[in-house]
Amino acid sequence: MARPRPEPVQVVKQRRDAALARMVEAVPYIRHLGVVFDRRGDELTAQLPYDEKLIGNPMLPALHGGAIGAFLEITAIMELAWALVWERMEGGGAAAAAIEAGRFPPMPKTIDFTVDYLRSGLPRDAYARGRVNRSGRRYASVHVEAWQDNRTRLMAQATGHFLMPPAGDD
Repeated sequence: MARPRPEPVQVVKQRRDAALARMVEAVPYIRHLGVVFDRRGDELTAQLPYDEKLIGNPMLPALHGGAIGAFLEITAIMELAWALVWERMEGGGAAAAAIEAGRFPPMPKTIDFTVDYLRSGLPRDAYARGRVNRSGRRYASVHVEAWQDNRTRLMAQATGHFLMPPAGDD
């Protein structure tokens, strides 16, 4: 019995990129801040493009701590949500079809989020990546690092704990 021919890699990439774009578009605050995501396989890099509205101290000038904290929390939540979506898209079946139709699982809810501000955010683009330390049925822990010009010189880092949506909620 012959195996079905796999889809071309370009089709798979387009489907994944479209799903990520729909997820991001569904969250108004992500659009407000202008955060964009670059996907390479299952890894996401968030980018906070510089905008004058993000300046908190015009004398330095420095990015507002609240904008940096929000950027880190958005990155953590999207990392968790993307992990859920990725798993369901790769699994096929009804869950993959629901995602194709734009029906995503609910977003994780923040339990607590701790930010370490390591240096002033300069008036330029910022980047962040999250790493899921633990993800269970009810709880997840994520670590996020943010930088600007040099990834080894972190601007801020954060650790968050999240309540995961029930498995049956789609």
